[in-house]
Amino acid sequence: VQLQASGGGLAQAGGSLRLSCVASGRILSINDMGWYRQAPGKQRELVASITSGGSTNYVDLVKGRFTISRDNAKNTVYLQMNSLKPEDTAAYYCNAEILTQLLGNHLGYWGQGTQVTVSS
Repeated sequence: VQLQASGGGLAQAGGSLRLSCVASGRILSINDMGWYRQAPGKQRELVASITSGGSTNYVDLVKGRFTISRDNAKNTVYLQMNSLKPEDTAAYYCNAEILTQLLGNHLGYWGQGTQVTVSS
């Protein structure tokens, strides 16, 4: 199983970026999917998550600015980031709980980071 993240880049404060993350490989089902971020010298933190049924959860710092969504048919999770601030600058990582074997458990998989840099 692989998670491929894309969509990072450079944005000005107040601007927008959209991140995408596609899961591929032997996938039987996907439970929660989420986006985390890690700034230099800081711990990785949860930004937003979404269940297979579409229920969402956001860290307070991004509520009202970021929107997480998913396309279950495409095994893809998105993060629409609006009103970006310099403090949003970080490497963003996608995560998904994936079942690969009929009698197994959902395990967490990580995508590679995609850098988001917001200039003031």
